[in-house]
Amino acid sequence: MKIRRKARFAPEVFTQSLNDIMFFLMLFFLIISTMVNPNVIKLMLPKASATQQMQKKQTTLSVDAEKNYFLDREPLPKEQLESVLASTFAGVEEKTIILQVDQSISVQDLIDVLAVGAKLDIKMVMAVKK
Repeated sequence: MKIRRKARFAPEVFTQSLNDIMFFLMLFFLIISTMVNPNVIKLMLPKASATQQMQKKQTTLSVDAEKNYFLDREPLPKEQLESVLASTFAGVEEKTIILQVDQSISVQDLIDVLAVGAKLDIKMVMAVKK
């Protein structure tokens, strides 16, 4: 008696559309990664051993090595710093600024900025690199 074996099932994976899906995913991540942080001014921040993450949306005040001031990436003359900060935080209860100062800036320039914040009762948090 001759026993006939069943035809073996050969599983197949159809991958014709997989190439298109992978291409669109790669394109999506490349586009999104360029739009992640548009409020960036290149600064050499000082280092600290411990950092604290801020969860709320704050205003960013940046001072670069040439002592140029930027409020949320907008250039700002040093003479107008106090008046612009006063008008920006008019009527705001929780006044907080993330202060990004280049590491080459002198302590006196940092103190001048902090004095303006203290005069306007603005909480300033200094950004550092970990």
